[in-house]
Amino acid sequence: MTVIILTACPEGLRGHLTQWLLEISAGVYVGHVNSRIRHRLWTKVVEMAGPGRALLVHQQPGEQRLSFQVHDHHWQPVDHDGVTLIRRPSERKTYNPALPPGWSKASKRRRFGRRPGSGTSAASPNQSERKTDS
Repeated sequence: MTVIILTACPEGLRGHLTQWLLEISAGVYVGHVNSRIRHRLWTKVVEMAGPGRALLVHQQPGEQRLSFQVHDHHWQPVDHDGVTLIRRPSERKTYNPALPPGWSKASKRRRFGRRPGSGTSAASPNQSERKTDS
């Protein structure tokens, strides 16, 4: 089985893929094609994708029984001890020099160990029950 997922690709490419595969959802194509046709389809996808992204998943002999190929995608397949995993890009925190460290109320609470509602002035539910029973 072959699965091709397209994101932001031209309509001409989508039309070309529908000749060989079924479009089961917007930009998701599924079908059974041999390796020669699959290779030609992927070459056409890479050639015609333009600014779009593409992901190909197909069967392959081995432990996982599938293989991935990507084109202009943020997530990349990585071989890890014979198993292909998808590496997601790490979220990089942006540094804003205008804001000094510890500027938010949450960071001040973390620094000083206080949590909202944990002060001594607030009565616990058990204390309020005792006051009403007396």
